[in-house]
Amino acid sequence: MPELSVIVHGPNTQDHLTGLLDSLAGRPLPDTEVVVAAVGDWARETAERHASRVQVLPLPDGTSDGAARTAGAARATGRWLHFVHAKDGLPPGSTRTVAERLAGLPGTGTGTVDVLLLDHLRSTWRSSGLPSADGPLLVRAGRTDLALDDSAYLLRLTPLLGTRVLRAGFWRAHEDRLGTDDAPRAALAALLLADRVAALPHLAYEDRRLRTAALPPAAPEEHYALVDRYESLLGLARERPAVYTVLYEIMVRDCLRAFARGGMPEDVAREFFRRAGAAALRRRPEGHRRPAGPEGVRRSLLEEGAYGRYRAFQTANRARRAVRSTVRTGRRRLGARVRDQQYRRALRRPVDPRLAVFAAYWNRGVACNPAAIAAKLAELAPDVHPVWVVTAQNAALLPPGTDHVVPGTRRYWEVLATAKYLVNNVNFPNAVVKRPDAVHLQTHHGTPLKRMGVDQIPFPAAAQGLDFEALLERVDKWDYSLSANSHTTRMWQRAYPSRFVSLDHGYPRNDVYYTAGADDIRAVRARLGVAPGRRAVLYAPTHRDYEAGWTPRLDLAALADRLGEDTVLLVRAHYFYDGAASPLTGPRRSGRVVDVSSYDPVEELCLAADVLVTDYSSIMFDYANLDRPIVVHADDWETYRTTRGVYFDLMAEAPGPVARTQEELTGILTTDAWRDDGAAKARAVFRRRFCEYDDGRAAERVVRRVFLGQDGASLPPVLPVGERTPAPRPEEAS
Repeated sequence: MPELSVIVHGPNTQDHLTGLLDSLAGRPLPDTEVVVAAVGDWARETAERHASRVQVLPLPDGTSDGAARTAGAARATGRWLHFVHAKDGLPPGSTRTVAERLAGLPGTGTGTVDVLLLDHLRSTWRSSGLPSADGPLLVRAGRTDLALDDSAYLLRLTPLLGTRVLRAGFWRAHEDRLGTDDAPRAALAALLLADRVAALPHLAYEDRRLRTAALPPAAPEEHYALVDRYESLLGLARERPAVYTVLYEIMVRDCLRAFARGGMPEDVAREFFRRAGAAALRRRPEGHRRPAGPEGVRRSLLEEGAYGRYRAFQTANRARRAVRSTVRTGRRRLGARVRDQQYRRALRRPVDPRLAVFAAYWNRGVACNPAAIAAKLAELAPDVHPVWVVTAQNAALLPPGTDHVVPGTRRYWEVLATAKYLVNNVNFPNAVVKRPDAVHLQTHHGTPLKRMGVDQIPFPAAAQGLDFEALLERVDKWDYSLSANSHTTRMWQRAYPSRFVSLDHGYPRNDVYYTAGADDIRAVRARLGVAPGRRAVLYAPTHRDYEAGWTPRLDLAALADRLGEDTVLLVRAHYFYDGAASPLTGPRRSGRVVDVSSYDPVEELCLAADVLVTDYSSIMFDYANLDRPIVVHADDWETYRTTRGVYFDLMAEAPGPVARTQEELTGILTTDAWRDDGAAKARAVFRRRFCEYDDGRAAERVVRRVFLGQDGASLPPVLPVGERTPAPRPEEAS
């Protein structure tokens, strides 16, 4: 029988389970077992990748925390049970320290210890490794076994079940109370029910606090459950005066804090206040005295159920704080000023259900997913009028007849204020107000290899200059987030934690890879000057955050010489460089090296190419839809991975052969290695994972779902990868 069973339970929220299991599997202990009660497919898939080191117990989506915890405990065989939620973490070495402490505790007979108390760290999306307030209380407890009646102060420990390691027999005896979905209630009940407890003043758990905006809105009953929690717990402590008094103080404190935090609708807040006040009065210990000062006033008003007077007291306190803040900040303006009076007036007008605003790549023009959606919208819902946001310098490049606005103009603010639909592949400005009747669709512009959103925080090269709080305020305006594959769906959930609905419909910009015909491909190649029978190699490297500007990674003229007269290099620099530097080095060879950095749309370049050479650009995921060869040139992979952060190991899951030097790349392209059986097999695996939802009808699914309100069976189903027919290859189109 193992000494300790670590029971990981819950869904893989924002991919935190991956890191947790990596840490456990990477440091296995001989007398410790790991049971994963995996809720949902993502958690199951993640756990099964560690199946050699952990026991996997698959549970269906929607299984509650309490049920998952109970199922995991039923599978466990250890003398002690440590429940670890899948969103949380375990600091390095902590499990070994816990196991060593448990080995010295009595598990039977007189003086049996039922609960071992641990210290913990706190983490949020913006910071990690913050100390808890529990350390001094655990140090005070020392290393001797304690009875709660003599140490009621331990009830003031943060009620985290993950900081309580429970004796297995104790769990089984009280499973009905400890298996509740209310984890804080279970954490406090464990203390109240234990004969004796022991402390380990060691950081042995990491509590990850998810953004409130990423969680489903709380139902009224969830707010009222806080009062019910303490009513139930106080019933357990009725005959224990010292314990009862401390628990009562905690109840009143937590109820007042919950009320002060707000976030409840007015009717729910009023009912919560009534219930909390009734419990405070009914459960008040005999002879109990309220504290002096404002806190005493708050408690008095709560017990009286004086909701109106409490609100007035809150308002007066806020006013006093506002006056003090005004004095401290002098002439600093309070709150953000509205960009202009026209926008304020426009926001008072009704939302126009036949107006849609589109933007792409920070207002560069008609491009990417928004362009494909707008085109399909004109076909399926011609009564919805599209207006594009475009910079003044790019307005002249728009297709003839494109209705557009320039940022900062009067009409710009008017259409942003009144449009029913706002579609972008980045974000609209912070000042844009999310109206309740408006629909914001975030289409994104690629499948993520590199870290995105708040996942960039640990990587200074990527995070430099970013305001992540402002970013999340923009994310909170999204109604829908578009995805091309389940990997992307999951990464967006962790990178942009909010309440948006994921649309697993595919990227509309990739539809053309299934709808283009031979005539289209011949026409594009003719525009690019690629003669029939010549091989077109599209070279499209990505931007590097740790470089100030364009750094040539290949001698393209030399490469062209080695590849011969029958090959044309189409060279596409990342749009961040915007023509500031040419990607070409060395003398140009007329007709064999073509700078296509300013050519739009990029999808036409992909259609024209026989093979893609890239490094870490998301273009590889789009190009894979064509089922044409891809070669990865990764001369600085270790630097990129370390400084930018990545979501998976491209070297192990590449869509084709990998070259680490120009010489290796030349060798691949001058032999059949770029298109041999090994390359085809790697590409097939890559396509199954990353071309999951792209089948040529993504734009139609998006328009029908978002603009026409259709759902479910009314949407075109996604064809399996093996049943799709990509556009013909250039040699087939010749």
